[in-house]
Amino acid sequence: MNCAIQVCGLKKSYGSHRVLNGLDLQIEKGEIYALLGVNGAGKTTSLECIEGLRNYDSGTILVNGKMGIQLQSSSLPAHIKPMEAVKLFAKWNKTKIDSTMLNALGLKEIEKKPYNQLSTGQKRRLHLALALIGNPDIIFLDEPTAGLDVEGRISLHEQIRKLKSSGKTIVLASHDMAEVETLCDRIAILNNGAIVFCGTASELTDKVGKKYFIHIKTQQGDSTFETDNIEDTLISLLADLKQKEMHVLDIKVDRGTLEQHFMEMTRRETE
Repeated sequence: MNCAIQVCGLKKSYGSHRVLNGLDLQIEKGEIYALLGVNGAGKTTSLECIEGLRNYDSGTILVNGKMGIQLQSSSLPAHIKPMEAVKLFAKWNKTKIDSTMLNALGLKEIEKKPYNQLSTGQKRRLHLALALIGNPDIIFLDEPTAGLDVEGRISLHEQIRKLKSSGKTIVLASHDMAEVETLCDRIAILNNGAIVFCGTASELTDKVGKKYFIHIKTQQGDSTFETDNIEDTLISLLADLKQKEMHVLDIKVDRGTLEQHFMEMTRRETE
């Protein structure tokens, strides 16, 4: 089996509300795979079913390897210290503590602080360390950098890249499109309980069209125009402004971002 995770025809309902509608996905070994979707699309339910934390109605889930899980929202007893938590999790997993990993995540410097005195970034690093105890093959990260400052995000991204380079498979759920574009090999978009796109960021751009945004500033204010053809649109806009005797103060052209492409894809699927 060359893939790390294979999901076929997964269905899950809460009462009369169908959340997953025949979900199919395949995650390759050693890749960073992002699962995206608007709120309510079924991301967390999908991950929890794969992780074994939630029952599902029908379908099959095959997981090839040991899992480590960092939940989006998790907590520890207020007065437990990081090393106490690490030792406890190591005992549960019947494994030795990897001091190199703890040092890389900066836990040694906070090993004696109570959990309730840790910053958000320190808690995130601790939760990641607990997910890595037992040397898992597949690591689930649900909004891993939520609430982190810039330095904390950069540090955690570096750790995620190191995990990939060591052969780990990483499944990432995130609302941060820049994070996804920077880290992930493939992106899957979940909508109405099914995958509507799976591929690279470049393939997503090609699928929705190479959209550009022309920002024009005049004395009357700022305007933004969306186009697939920069030359024709820009010439037409400038001719129109000249005819109206509107003086152009500034022009800026942006390539569509991953976030814009994501929203365009989900908009199309709901029409």
